[in-house]
Amino acid sequence: MFTKVLVANRGEIACRIIQSCQSLGVKAVAIYSEADRDARHTQLADEAYEVGPAKVFESYLNIDKILAIAKEARVNAIHPGYGFLSENPDFVTRCHEEEIVFIGPAPETMTLMGDKVSARNHMKNAGVPVIPGSVEPIASADEAVSFAEKQGYPVMLKAAAGGGGIGMEKAGDDEKLKKAFQSNQRRAMNYFSSDSLYIEKALESPRHIEVQIIGDRHGNVIHLGERDCSIQRRHQKVIEEAPALDLSEDLLERLRKAAIQAAKSLRYENAGTLEFLVEDNEFYFLEMNTRLQVEHPVTEQITGVDIVREQLNVAAGEPLGMKQSEVQLQGHAIETRIYAEDPNTFFPSPGTIDAFNIPEGASIRLDTGVQNGTEVTPHYDPLLAKLIVSGNSREDTLKKLQQTLEECDIQGLKTNIPFLREVANHPDYVAGNVTINFVNEHF
Repeated sequence: MFTKVLVANRGEIACRIIQSCQSLGVKAVAIYSEADRDARHTQLADEAYEVGPAKVFESYLNIDKILAIAKEARVNAIHPGYGFLSENPDFVTRCHEEEIVFIGPAPETMTLMGDKVSARNHMKNAGVPVIPGSVEPIASADEAVSFAEKQGYPVMLKAAAGGGGIGMEKAGDDEKLKKAFQSNQRRAMNYFSSDSLYIEKALESPRHIEVQIIGDRHGNVIHLGERDCSIQRRHQKVIEEAPALDLSEDLLERLRKAAIQAAKSLRYENAGTLEFLVEDNEFYFLEMNTRLQVEHPVTEQITGVDIVREQLNVAAGEPLGMKQSEVQLQGHAIETRIYAEDPNTFFPSPGTIDAFNIPEGASIRLDTGVQNGTEVTPHYDPLLAKLIVSGNSREDTLKKLQQTLEECDIQGLKTNIPFLREVANHPDYVAGNVTINFVNEHF
């Protein structure tokens, strides 16, 4: 096992990783920008180093500076968390060149899955169902229209290098597709330094279901069950739960088999997530996230597996700590993402937290990087915390979630808690009648 790990991230996920490192007796090294000097993750770590100014390109995305700190601190490995450099193959390569272990998959795997077109083609060749769509990037708006007319509307236009719903838009006719092509091409270039777009057939009312997998360098791959991530705003997840509801045993078996098959086709090492759209008892590959997911806690709650701990063990060369037959799904868990944002517009709402009161209890888990007095700046993602509630059944868990959200009290800035309360009490959500269209249809 490693003796010291640098956490190349901030906020709640940095705190989460630090805690797992320390539980293994591994020293955790934090990095922080000037804006995060007094942040919670710097206080929890064994060591902390300033990485640069508040701007992300000068701090949390500054590869040279991060690696310089890693060498100064004499760490064995770097855990990237999610976001920032977690899916940057160049960063992985640089880590390897410096003889520092990157806690994640190989850069070649990251590159292959990072481009959505190459990922689709690989999965299709591996026998995993994919949504009908273009097999090459679309070069122009006219080419997009020509393809869509042959494919049939509606279609989804997507950034090949995208993620988080950025550069993604649904179009139902030629005019809307032409307009969407230009705007999303610009957006994709701004966010991902690539204006490559592709097209998929748009499913009308699918659910977003994902399978958590972990692989080791000895060829072992297991799954840890499914999560339902259908509650989304602006194509970004807000509420996730595990296990997924109302999936037939046949569909579950096919989903899990496809996820394992996909991971083995990549000789995948470390934690990863296969994301699918499910409709009419069929499923289609959406993308693979080659990193830890924001919503991993719900899987941990129903399996008892510390996924970050497994990541560390696998990266250290150890075989998986369990066999597939030993993975048991028990109870239910729901995660809500608490953001500093206007609950009506979903726009970020920076400010200083004057009060941060979240109920505590045996069935409540709070992953957070903030506390009373924390200044939430506009420089970073406005995620404040992840509230995870567990129970013996979905009905039991949902009642606890509704009560907990009512008792949450965060003051000093706007949060999306009112929106989360509305969703948790909505009759269709209570009944489990959810698709990715839920928020657009009801709010």
